[in-house]
Amino acid sequence: MPDPTDASPDRRPIAAIVGGGPAGLIAAEVLADVGWSVTVHDHMASVGRKLLLAGRGGLNITHSEPLDHLLDHYGTARPRLEAAVRAWDATALRAWCAGLGEPTFVGSSGRVFPSSFRATPLLRAWLARLTASGVTIATRHRFVGFGPSEHSIVVDTPDGRITSEVDAVVLALGGASWPRVGSDGGWVDALLGAGVVVAPMRPANCGLLVPWRDEFIGRHEGVPVKDVELTVDGVAVRGDVVITAAGIEGGPVYALAAAVRDGIEAGGSSTLTFDLRPDRSVEQLADRIARARPGDSTSTVLRRGLGLSPVAAALVRELGGRHLPTDPASLAALVKALPCTVVATMPIDRAISSAGGIALDEIDEGFMLRRLPGVFVAGEMIDWEAPTGGYLLQASFSTGVAAARGAIAWWREAAASGDGRTYERSGRDG
Repeated sequence: MPDPTDASPDRRPIAAIVGGGPAGLIAAEVLADVGWSVTVHDHMASVGRKLLLAGRGGLNITHSEPLDHLLDHYGTARPRLEAAVRAWDATALRAWCAGLGEPTFVGSSGRVFPSSFRATPLLRAWLARLTASGVTIATRHRFVGFGPSEHSIVVDTPDGRITSEVDAVVLALGGASWPRVGSDGGWVDALLGAGVVVAPMRPANCGLLVPWRDEFIGRHEGVPVKDVELTVDGVAVRGDVVITAAGIEGGPVYALAAAVRDGIEAGGSSTLTFDLRPDRSVEQLADRIARARPGDSTSTVLRRGLGLSPVAAALVRELGGRHLPTDPASLAALVKALPCTVVATMPIDRAISSAGGIALDEIDEGFMLRRLPGVFVAGEMIDWEAPTGGYLLQASFSTGVAAARGAIAWWREAAASGDGRTYERSGRDG
């Protein structure tokens, strides 16, 4: 048990990391590398589960685009995240992967993947290195709240509840998406109880619910609508959209999900449009329709005349109504801007990531909570969001490094000043 009043530079400082995802594990590594005694507490039976889940798609770990463009993907959170991402950017992340025996490559879209295209080898090598550096991994340890001092935590373990007095705490508990791998948002009440402002958790990078007819789903569930362009509020994203029993999924859907979600919250619904032939103009499509043979059905015109796939042609009828326009210009315009009204997103436990979390104003430049000296935060539990494409993992790693470095700087300042920085929690028992 450390003596929190002893800030001597000769004493080995002790850290508790709560959360065994990318942000927590990289924070543990940074602290262990400078001699801290580190324990990682995670309530699951093993750590790194969300990293393994991300690896099912090849583990898109970051993006190769210029740093200023990468930072733009963090939207309104960019000013708060920028220093952290610049200090530990995509180049640093790729070098770190290579150091674990997993060199990376840049895909055709600019996304970056490990050469093995898997998360398991990377995680296995990482955990071995953490163990060699002296990091303790404590599983089935659930964070309950804070103890009597500002940098102590209360944890439920298989052997009962414990209070851990440490020199610094790094919270990296994730958001509220995919609770089965550990990110369940169960930390929110503890932070609210400590006076920290936490924005409500909302789904991000998620599918959208569309009430398909049974006939349509029966024929087309699981089928991708290839190379279409989706547009919401003037923002267009191109790619493949997959028809599901509940609605639509896929890269363009995830990229626009935040805008759709915000539109639903503001007005009850949001309308996106499908451009089923993004490489052709309305005039070109209208000309093709006009050259159809007399007596051809609308379905035949859509498939043979415009080259739409069976699922794309069926989508025109599903969203455009049974009585489609017959004049070439109107039908062409519908194919280029097929409206789809969405009244709900997938629930948060089915989202790739979540928005909401600890308000940005609650953390200082070192990622320490202003209300809780000695407690640092990282990863998705902070109120930022980004699209898929490597941006989520990049910021999770970068903020984990920033939080660890913030703890190191905070401790060194205490040691230099002789200030033990002990704060009592009046009336709190965790």
